[in-house]
Parts: sequence; C-alpha cells; structure tokens
Amino acid sequence: MPYSEALRLALQTIWSSKLRAFFTLLGIIVSVAFLVTVVAVIQGMNAYVKENLTGAIIGTNAFQVRRTPITVGLLDDAQIKELAKRPLISKDDAEVVRRALPDAQGVALQSGWPTPSALVISGNQSVGGVLIFGVTPDYQLVQDYKIAAGEPLNDMDIRRRRLVVAVGMDVANKLFQSPEAAIGQTVRVAGRQYVVKGVFASKGQTLGQSFDGFALLPLPVFEQVWGRRRTTVISVKMRQAEEIPGAMNRAEEAMRLAHQLRPGAPNDFTVDKADALLAFWTALTALLFTVVPAVVCIGIVVGGIVIMNIMLMSISERTREIGLRKALGANRQDIRRQFLVETVLLSLLGGVIGVLAGWTFATLVSAYSPLPARVTGWSVGVALLLGASTGIIFGVYPATRAAKLDPITALRSE
Repeated sequence: MPYSEALRLALQTIWSSKLRAFFTLLGIIVSVAFLVTVVAVIQGMNAYVKENLTGAIIGTNAFQVRRTPITVGLLDDAQIKELAKRPLISKDDAEVVRRALPDAQGVALQSGWPTPSALVISGNQSVGGVLIFGVTPDYQLVQDYKIAAGEPLNDMDIRRRRLVVAVGMDVANKLFQSPEAAIGQTVRVAGRQYVVKGVFASKGQTLGQSFDGFALLPLPVFEQVWGRRRTTVISVKMRQAEEIPGAMNRAEEAMRLAHQLRPGAPNDFTVDKADALLAFWTALTALLFTVVPAVVCIGIVVGGIVIMNIMLMSISERTREIGLRKALGANRQDIRRQFLVETVLLSLLGGVIGVLAGWTFATLVSAYSPLPARVTGWSVGVALLLGASTGIIFGVYPATRAAKLDPITALRSE
C-alpha cells in the first residue's frame, strides 16, 4: 500500500469520527499550546529586558561607577562587611571620571538607592508615591529624557541650590492636567516648596509600571532634605555602545589613581553595566526552560498514552475490516503502515491545533496584559516535531498489533 493511499484512509477514518479524534488529541493540544504560549512569554520578556529594562535602569549606551555593584539576590555577611569598607562616591570622583572621558556625552552624579518616594502637593491636588531623585544636569542626558514643556535642570540650579523641580509626565498630568500648565507652578514635596521648571515627555511603561511618576531635584537640594546617600552613583553616557568597554577601562584606571590604590589591590568601587540584571534574567530563563519542557513532556506522554489506548480500541472495533483487507491481499506492512500513518496524522493534527491555540493565547497575553510575548519559529517547529514524534512512538505498538491479527480470526469477529 503506498503512503498516499494510507494517508487517504487515515483522513477518511479521522473525518468519520471527528469528535472522538478531538478528545483523543486534547492532551497533545493543551501541552503544545502551553509550550508555545509559555515560550512566547519567556522570549518576549527576555527581549524586553535586553532592549528596554536595562536601558531604563542605567540608560542607553551607558555605565555606572558605583560604591557597590548591581546585584540581584542576597549578599553574605563577608561581602556586606567588605563593601561597607568602601568610600562613598563623591562629586570629586565624578570630576575625575569626567576628565578621563572627554568624549563622553554626559557624566552625571545621582542619588542612589533606596530611592525615596513622597507626596507631591499642589493646592488641593496631590500625587502619592512619586520617586524623588537628586541629580546633576547630565543625568537627564544619560536617561534620554526629552523635555515636553519648560526646560531641564541646569548647572546654575546646582550651584545656587535653587528650589526647582523637573517632573515626569504622570505627575504633571495628575496635578495640572497638562505639561504646559505645570510650568511655573509651585508644588510641595516633603514639607518644602519647589517651582516646577520642566516636564519630561512620557517614557511609557515597563511590565505595567510607569516610568513617568518621578521628580528630579538638584542634588545639593535633595541632600538637604534626605541627606547624602551612601549609594550615590556616577552615570556615564557614551555616544556608541562600542565605546563602552574602553570607556569603562579608562574610568577604572582614573578612579584607581584618584583613590591611590596600589597595583594588584582590589578596587574600592565598581564600574558596572546592567550585566547583573541580565545574568539574573538569563539564569531565570534557563530555569524556566528546564521546568517547562518537563511539564510539557508529562502532558505529551499522557496524550500519547491516550492516543495509544484509543487506537487499540479502534483496532478492536475494526478487526473485521482488518481481516477483510488481509483477505484481499494486504500484507502486514500495509496494515502497519495504515494505522501508523493514522496515529502520526492524529498527533500532527493535535500539534497544529495546539500551535494555533498557543499563538492565539500568546497574542491575547501580549494585548491584554503587561507581559510581552513573541512566538518564535523554533518553538513552533519543536511543537510540531513533538506532535509527530508522539504519533510515531505511541503508534508503533497498536500498528504492530493490528498487523499481527490473523485474517481468518478477524473475519469471524462480529
């Protein structure tokens, strides 16, 4: 029997029992849909972290000189004690880095974590949970802030310790309904009054969290209220990403000279990018890619067992048909091929439906939740391969059993 004939018979059999075929494939459909959806979310998150989140935290084409490294997770006591010995990052350090990097677009000094939040009040209107940053003017350049109304903070604001503030779009809209209306207005923050000097264009959201609920104060003014942070950070922005490794090396050399560190002595500062965040996310996705296949495999095995049992039931119901085909000249290979093709076709059909369902779910997740999702070609290929493999693995036994049926015994069955 040629494969084309086996395929025709398989399609005919599946079509004649559509409802049973659907319930037979339900396990594979759910497993494949789960695989495609979860992988799409993981891939989408992975791309989003690399493309947006790290840039939002540090800045695009940027790195930082910090007292402590960017870490994700807990430090042990020895690490904490060692980091506590490091000197604070100062404005003198920022000047050292600036002189070492004359080609940098910007070198900024900014208040470190924990970032305070405060209630911002204007008249009878208020906005809670506004993140307050103390910065030097270049911070606005490092973070790629664009002015929507007014003007950014400048060097004179720093030198004269002016009581001015530049706010994010969310703050301006909630207090004044528009960025233009906010300029020149007075707001109260932590018991002090400030004049709104500028409003920044919206930076949008990341995973449902807005990046526009903040206020920037001149760093000396910030330190008058919240004190000097032990985690003050120098942020450096280069023109091209390719310039960052060399710039980091020059900044490190300049800082070591300024801190009078001997050759071979460890740094008492950290020159850092968002590598720790990316490393954490890479480890997390690796863990997820270990767990998800295990869950999918369980579903696939259960689905395969269901298909095998249904095919065995089908063989029992079609014993007379098998006997008749053998009486008409079909050999064992023909019968085995017919049932194996039917099983593989069923499984592949389940894979296709599962891929379509997973694609739909991933699209809905991306559209109606803050989670990004990207369906990749390799996940679709793996899903279809799983479906076909399930049919081959779990279809061999039923097909072999059907091929071994004695034609005389089969024709006698009712």
